Amino acid sequence: MSDSPLRIVFAGTPDFAAESLRALLDSEHQVIAVYTQPDKKGKRKNQLAPRPVKDLALAHDIPVHQPHSLKDEAEQQVLANLEADIMVVVAYGILLPKAVLDTPRLGCINVHGSLLPRWRGAAPVERAMLAGDTETGVTIMQMDEGLDTGAMLHKVYTPVSTSDTAASLFSRLAEIGAEALITTLKQLQLGSARAEAQDDSLATYAHKLDKQEGVIDWNAPASEIDLKIRALSPRVAVTFKLGEETVKLLAAEPVQQQGTPGELLPADKRSIIVACGEGALRITQLQLPGKKPMDAAAVLNSKREQFAPGLSLG
Repeated sequence: MSDSPLRIVFAGTPDFAAESLRALLDSEHQVIAVYTQPDKKGKRKNQLAPRPVKDLALAHDIPVHQPHSLKDEAEQQVLANLEADIMVVVAYGILLPKAVLDTPRLGCINVHGSLLPRWRGAAPVERAMLAGDTETGVTIMQMDEGLDTGAMLHKVYTPVSTSDTAASLFSRLAEIGAEALITTLKQLQLGSARAEAQDDSLATYAHKLDKQEGVIDWNAPASEIDLKIRALSPRVAVTFKLGEETVKLLAAEPVQQQGTPGELLPADKRSIIVACGEGALRITQLQLPGKKPMDAAAVLNSKREQFAPGLSLG
């Protein structure tokens, strides 16, 4: 095998993918094209949703392709004409048919945010946290037609702590995944990569997140609600009812107090404490409808009567 720099087509969309693209741009390899999902409208009128991979590619004068699908033969021919050595896929979000998987000389590899075969699927980071996994990582995988079923080329590991949030874990996995990607590409260059088949009997599936998962049940233990906040936010809003209003709970911490689940407990003027099925939760940051995120003290300045001890939250 030659150790010449590889001609790479990169496919990805969010921040997690941009970290790997950044590593490739800093490497010896040549990124000849970038594929990313079509632009989408953001939450605000006439504003585009964030597009980290596209913006990074344009800043480096790399051609950007944004097809809605790669099943079309004309789109497949566009890819084939690039004559790439390999396609690197990171959180792209668009299915790659067999014709695409077979196009680059070295095939397509994927940077996946879990220790495969555990947590195949759409939400591996959040599912690992919600399951209480104490360790996770990134797997560099040779892609096949299955859902994250391809042979494993390289794995890197990181602990999951009780202070981790989905955001902090995504950031850490993006960083170690980018490093693992560069290592794997070097192994593929030199012909020293060793593919290991996955044990399907150990596979678990990381189902897509559902907004209903974010609705708080105060009968649950405080530790479980705290985990839900850390694991789901910001991709899924974690919410509770305050009268007829739906409030987003952004940050909290379990405390050793007791009461009827949902009951507001006595607290100082800067705290909101809610009884849970086990223990209680001190709310430290929340967001009222139409408002920016605020700490508990700021909310109490305007809505103290609605958070009076003895009242119950929905």
